Amino acid sequence: MVVHRRKKVTKYRGNSTHGGGARKKRRGAGSRGGRGNAGTGKRAGQKKAGRPCELGSFGFNPRHEIKSVCAINVGYFTPRKVQVLVEQGKAVKEGTLYIIDLSQLGYEKLLGAGTVAPKLKLLVSECSAQAADKVKAAGGEVVCAHSSA
Repeated sequence: MVVHRRKKVTKYRGNSTHGGGARKKRRGAGSRGGRGNAGTGKRAGQKKAGRPCELGSFGFNPRHEIKSVCAINVGYFTPRKVQVLVEQGKAVKEGTLYIIDLSQLGYEKLLGAGTVAPKLKLLVSECSAQAADKVKAAGGEVVCAHSSA
């Protein structure tokens, strides 16, 4: 059997906004300057609220290509992390020395933030002077193509 339900609009009779909040709300797109990004032209007063200006070109184009270097700090190599690398076959243990090739891990440069606990022999293409000093102080060595100061 079909149940006759009262229309929802009858509940709102006598209420001017029918549950839509203030009178300004629930209007068409004309009250907000168009839909989406429309109305964001260069004229004054046509900016969308809370949006940055996206017109025109920004910045400059460098004449040389900027190379991003994938770097890692010496503090990454904790005793637990080195043990995990050995288990994964990404590092080799010879006596008390751990040999790690950073190019196999996807890193190009060794940086000196953090502390080094295990004895490490790190093979890397670039190395900072501070990183090399910290590894040597822990009893290890860094083999790099060229070190940057």
